[in-house]
Amino acid sequence: MTIPPTRCSNAALRRATRSVGQLYDDALAPSGLRTTQFGLLGTIRRLGTPTMGELADAMVMDLSGLAHTLKPLTRDGYVSVVPDPQDRRARRIALTPSGTAKLAEATPLWRAAQDRFDTAFGPDQADLLRDLLHRLARPEFREAFGAEP
Repeated sequence: MTIPPTRCSNAALRRATRSVGQLYDDALAPSGLRTTQFGLLGTIRRLGTPTMGELADAMVMDLSGLAHTLKPLTRDGYVSVVPDPQDRRARRIALTPSGTAKLAEATPLWRAAQDRFDTAFGPDQADLLRDLLHRLARPEFREAFGAEP
């Protein structure tokens, strides 16, 4: 069933995210990772050994949602949660050798999905969409959204 476009930005973004997320989940399925897990592994690799708070901020997630998403990655040995050597109260997330290997295994699957997305949506439109979505996730947008008109 097709429904008409909504004027609600939140509803439109959520529908699009679910739709595209399902396509990427299907593409990543042979690796055993879901899109959110692949994104977390990639973000951890880029950040090094972030604290839980740093990783949550980078992923625009709350700490409980992050902990929930990290559980299977920790269980499967792809990430480790270790105390911060400077502050034993803080926890740092590290990619394990198995996590690095899993990310390398899944990356060609993600790349193929990314290429299909760009082809289906159009490369210029896909670049524009990513730029716009990046702007929406920035703290400056959140601050402007919360400002009184």
